Amino acid sequence: MKTCTMPSANGKGAVLIEKILDEELGDKCGLYARVTIPAGSALGYHEHHGNGESYFILSGTGVYDDNGAKRTVGPGDRTWTPDGSGHALDNSAGTEDLVFMALIVNS
Repeated sequence: MKTCTMPSANGKGAVLIEKILDEELGDKCGLYARVTIPAGSALGYHEHHGNGESYFILSGTGVYDDNGAKRTVGPGDRTWTPDGSGHALDNSAGTEDLVFMALIVNS
């Protein structure tokens, strides 16, 4: 398992990405990882082109932006962003880490 901390694109703070599978995915998936957004941070709005992405929330709460429609997400919630759409996940008002599984599926 590969772990990296990186600045949040278009967001604030940093996110921790623990890749569960990497080269094993071949050309079918772009990412399968456990992602942690610390309290006070946000994964900024970004669009998907040539792939879609799903989040499955494990712990914590945050505000999910689905192409401008915002909703609160928490443990057990799942999201789907299809090819050509965008999303963001904000934990800037949270008091605990927001942890989720991320899966990027290539089109």
